Order: sequence, then C-alpha cells, then structure tokens
Amino acid sequence: MSGTAERHVVADADEIDNGERIVTQIKGREITVFRYDGDYYAYLNWCAHQGGPCGEGTLTGTSIASYDRETGEVDSYWGREGEILNCPWHGWEYDLTTGDCLSRTGVTLPSYPVEIEDGEIVVTL
Repeated sequence: MSGTAERHVVADADEIDNGERIVTQIKGREITVFRYDGDYYAYLNWCAHQGGPCGEGTLTGTSIASYDRETGEVDSYWGREGEILNCPWHGWEYDLTTGDCLSRTGVTLPSYPVEIEDGEIVVTL
C-alpha cells in the first residue's frame, strides 16, 4: 500500500500541555508532536544539519534585529519566545509553526498533517 496516507492516533490531546511535546514512533519514523498556542504541529525528529534529534531541542525565542540605513541605527531585541525550536546538537533554529529554518533559506523540517479528533491527536503519514 505504498503511497496511501494512514491516520495514526498518537495520544489524547490533553496529554500535551501548551509549549510541550511528545515523541512517538509511527511506521518506523520518530515523530515529534508539539502543542503551541492551542495548535498542534508534527515534525520528523530530525535536523537538516547533521541528522540530530531536533524535536527534542529547547523551545525558545530568537534575536530579532533591524537596521536603518539612513540613520545607521541598529535595533535588536529578543522575541518570539516559545516559537523557536533549537536543535540540541548544533543549535540550528526552526520556526515551530512552519518548520522553516531561520538561518537557511529553503530548509524546512519534514512535517505531517495533525488534527484533533474526538479528543485525540491524529497524525497522517
């Protein structure tokens, strides 16, 4: 049945608190399911850099900076707290809500559709 998407119940929705995650095995793949701001996200527990267990990294924020060419002013602040996934091996940062790498254009964590059905987290592979 290659190519046929299958739905997998991974946990009860209330088992994951906001800002938390679970790591589960589905069809031989290690998948991390996150809950952030009431939404759920499912990613392969793999970093594009060197294959580290990205899904086990810290959820943090990131530095946000701007530069005004006319005045030469630089503004930098810490933002997006809880939205940035840091790979524990080498610190590559990924946007938790999109899977996009913050430092490498075109690099994205492999993701899977996730929904809540009858109070259960369902991931489709």
